[in-house]
Amino acid sequence: QVQLVDSGGGLVQPGGSLRLSCSASGTISAISIMGWFRQAPGKQREYVARITRSEVSTYADSVKGRFTISRDNAKKTVYLQMNGLRPEDMAVYYCNADIADARGILRNYWGQGTQVTVSS
Repeated sequence: QVQLVDSGGGLVQPGGSLRLSCSASGTISAISIMGWFRQAPGKQREYVARITRSEVSTYADSVKGRFTISRDNAKKTVYLQMNGLRPEDMAVYYCNADIADARGILRNYWGQGTQVTVSS
């Protein structure tokens, strides 16, 4: 059974930094694209960043230059380094990944979410 577990959220002051992590577990044959989404109260879930297996990354315009996505394929883990956090970045952050299981069946998975609070 494949699972994504994300962590690293917390309370930070405006301008501060946090690093989110998300690890995949279970019987996995391959992990394709990994990424992060976020959902603020009363808003739809929105795309933040994604990274391919060959480490090509893309970002939402709202986080470009402040957030950096990276991955460690050996550890089956994706990271999101968030610098220069703003109150509008406050949301629940969700990890997302396309993962092939032991039979090679590719499915999309979500982490459980980790809360990021930006407040003075």
